[in-house]
Amino acid sequence: MAEKQPVTNDRDQVHRFNWRLVRRALAILAGAVFVYAGILKVRDPVQFASAINNYQMIPWSVGVRFAFYLPWLEILCGLALIFHRLMAGALAITIGLMLVFVGATLWAKAHGIDVACGCFGSASSNLTLTWHLVLDGCILAALVFLWFTHERPAPAG
Repeated sequence: MAEKQPVTNDRDQVHRFNWRLVRRALAILAGAVFVYAGILKVRDPVQFASAINNYQMIPWSVGVRFAFYLPWLEILCGLALIFHRLMAGALAITIGLMLVFVGATLWAKAHGIDVACGCFGSASSNLTLTWHLVLDGCILAALVFLWFTHERPAPAG
């Protein structure tokens, strides 16, 4: 006896496919941004350490360590988003990084410290605070959307 297949509407299939495509495109775009930003910082870690130091939040010695570590974390998380591997971990880390970046920028501004964000190395030196926050807000919104909509693996057992 043949097993009954659930009746699916072609329109439902198309609608579901489009959201899947949107999620993949956002993941690839966000991942590419993190890879690009990380590569720019890896190429000049001393300049990135200087950008971190401009925030006047942590000692120079800690900032230098961050300048050598954070770009590689950004690259690895970006690649995880692009290739859809370890998605939950990559999303959690990148959302955390974005919250820290935005928080540090707002903190510096509140304390009257004029900082170049350092997000994209010297390429971001022309960004105003407003554009910096708009860009970070868009990336953060995409990451949060992906967090709440990504497909979680079924529990084993």
